Amino acid sequence: MNNIPSVDLADFISGDPDRKKKFVNEIGRAYEEIGFVSLKNHFLSDDLVENLYKEVKSFFALPVKTKEQYEIEGLGGQRGYVSFGKEHAKGKKEGDLKEFWHFGQEASEDANLPEAYPDNVVVSELPNFNATGMEAYRMLEKTGIYVLRALAIYIGLDEHYFDHWATNGNSILRPIHYPPITEEPKGAVRAGAHGDINLITLLMGASTGGLQVLRKDGEWIDAIPEEDELVINVGDMLERHTNNKLRSTIHRVVNPPRDQWGTARYSIPFFMHPRSDMKLDCLDECIDEQHPKAYDDITAGEFLHQRLVEIGLIKK
Repeated sequence: MNNIPSVDLADFISGDPDRKKKFVNEIGRAYEEIGFVSLKNHFLSDDLVENLYKEVKSFFALPVKTKEQYEIEGLGGQRGYVSFGKEHAKGKKEGDLKEFWHFGQEASEDANLPEAYPDNVVVSELPNFNATGMEAYRMLEKTGIYVLRALAIYIGLDEHYFDHWATNGNSILRPIHYPPITEEPKGAVRAGAHGDINLITLLMGASTGGLQVLRKDGEWIDAIPEEDELVINVGDMLERHTNNKLRSTIHRVVNPPRDQWGTARYSIPFFMHPRSDMKLDCLDECIDEQHPKAYDDITAGEFLHQRLVEIGLIKK
């Protein structure tokens, strides 16, 4: 396998039981084997993608002093701007060569959440920035819920098992800017090798190159989707919840060849988190004699806090 498998969401929502089953089996097997797929026929329109990139590039082109006004203390980077080099991969000291923005959940009034989410930060210089970001947020959330429905069927759960936990979940949309590299990076890369914290990640922008996935045999392979495909991978929460049945694969964003150092890179991952009170205890459906329970019981909120400390976004 020299690229990640490609799947078509149109199969799952076609109304044809055979096509639906095909999608469930394809994505389930891919997530057992490598933990990544590229997905076509998601809910993001070409116009929305184009508008989002326009807004994101406009934001990152603002003066540093302007951007820094949107870096909010005390939120662990969960909303607004996070400046260059602040985040690092778990176990690494060097900061990643990136700056980014966070849009977060705007929960419905009847969500009955155990905690209130922070407000999104409004960028006054760009009147369409927040509305465009949240429109993309909703379409990625919708796509993610359908993917989770397919995985619920694959695991042997009710199709709508994840709906309650993922709807109004603590998900994050993160536009990232990797600026041109101007000097030898001294051990730093655009994003160090890591596994994602959440249930699943839906990524826009991988087609620009740089994303690599660690295969079971220890080889790094390039993840190269088609222009109109999202890359979707399993995160640590889902790996834990499925007792390692579905794999949260280590991945990284490597620096480009030296002759391309002058090129900026943009990518926009959507980190799909559940509500903080979701229990990530290993599912009974994923435990047997060959696969004994591998993890202690923990909630999504407790696990998220633990990991944000490990990657340097919040202090202990």
